[in-house]
Amino acid sequence: MPYYLKLKKLDIKTGQSNIALLNVEEAMRYGIKAGDKIKISWQDKSVIAEANTSTKTVKPGWIGLYRDIWEKTKIPPNTIGEVHFLQRAKSVQAIKKRLLGKKLKYEDFYQIFSDISNGILTRTETTYFVASGFMHEYTNQELYYMVKAMAETGEVLKFPGTKVVDKHSVGGLAGNRTTMVVIPIIASLGLTIPKTSSRAITSPAGTSDTMEVLAPVAFNADEIKKIVKKTGGCLVWGGGVNLAPADDKILKVSYPLSLEPYDKMLVSIMAKKVATSVTHLVIDMPVGPTTKIPNMKTAKALEKKFKYIAKKFGIKIKVIMIQTEDPVGMGVGPSLEARDVLRVLQQKDNYPADLANKAIHLAGELLELVGKAKKGQGSKMAWQALESGAAWKKMQEIIKAQGGQPDIDPNDIVLAAHKKYYTAKKSGRISYTYNKNINTVARILGAPADKLAGIYLNKEYDDHVKKGERLFTLYARTKERLKLADKALDKVDIFKVGK
Repeated sequence: MPYYLKLKKLDIKTGQSNIALLNVEEAMRYGIKAGDKIKISWQDKSVIAEANTSTKTVKPGWIGLYRDIWEKTKIPPNTIGEVHFLQRAKSVQAIKKRLLGKKLKYEDFYQIFSDISNGILTRTETTYFVASGFMHEYTNQELYYMVKAMAETGEVLKFPGTKVVDKHSVGGLAGNRTTMVVIPIIASLGLTIPKTSSRAITSPAGTSDTMEVLAPVAFNADEIKKIVKKTGGCLVWGGGVNLAPADDKILKVSYPLSLEPYDKMLVSIMAKKVATSVTHLVIDMPVGPTTKIPNMKTAKALEKKFKYIAKKFGIKIKVIMIQTEDPVGMGVGPSLEARDVLRVLQQKDNYPADLANKAIHLAGELLELVGKAKKGQGSKMAWQALESGAAWKKMQEIIKAQGGQPDIDPNDIVLAAHKKYYTAKKSGRISYTYNKNINTVARILGAPADKLAGIYLNKEYDDHVKKGERLFTLYARTKERLKLADKALDKVDIFKVGK
């Protein structure tokens, strides 16, 4: 039986999940305890929230709604809501099974992802689900179920033609903004490449964070289709549309602890590809002791899983495993990385050659995989698209279609006002680059939330430097941020000079 209470707007925001506040006596009368799930309905709207209780903030006869709820919905004054107590979600039982090491079925995963998407599971319950991936490895069959369930709990986008291609990096390497070079190259050659990306989890910038420096990235499904129809490609944020909607909420609980198990990463990537009807896919997997994938043994195990999942969905896939010790590009942080991308696409004299070369290699592999280029000829075709200006022209079309300024120059990009140079303490060769330290320091500076912050690498692995020569430059919005990064650099290094 429902209960009826007046809705009260509370000027409090959790930023996490929907919360409703009841008077403690009222809650006891209805048998509702803190943490219980309730459904609140009014007019033609409804929301599922977690119940909390208070002795003073909310009086009997009222139910308080936090800003997270009422900012999204119009609640007229003196609105009376219908309140239903919800039984503990079935997905909680499935999560318990997983924590105990039991295998889950497709229906279990579908229920979990559906409940995460609809706000039925709390942030804590979702975190337990993510943690279960560390405790017990998923079978390949479970991974397939997860990908299928995550994709099917959201929208599936269909695009014209029989071939939809994509390139995706597993991340973890500083810079490495190859996607923003590959997409316009591929689209300029007549292929359909609708790129949806996540925000950064463990790095100072993701593709969406960086593209947002040049143009908006949040679009709904119909808007994405229009952009792709007009330009052949896009560079948008996956969380802005209902594609695998549980994934973005899982990312939010993963972010604070940089928590991203390999299986969760694989499911996240492949669910988005299934949801965007991808038929051909190249995976960029940087491998090295300071990257997300530490060694070739781990990389090859992941490659097998990617191939297993791809085959189940009829996707042609190639996983490019590249042993690396060094960031790709010179900038680390959204604005600095966007500047690198523009320099490559516009073929400026000071463009980062390693970023261009890697992007060309990945684009070439994709062109060969889809049959657009003959074996061994893909990179040549990609170079021609870049050097002729066709790729930049296509990027301008995409930027314009997404609401950005297509005539932007690398020098137009604003960087943080405060900067500090770091120089070599001795002469010698740079024998090692501490990729994880670069990521950590860049995040201390404020990236990716602060798009203007980051690190510019004036030198790179294997360069010979003289004592006093500039190694890297820090950028931050405030002097306080620079001081924090400076403190960190008392303890860690960016480069190792000498043996």
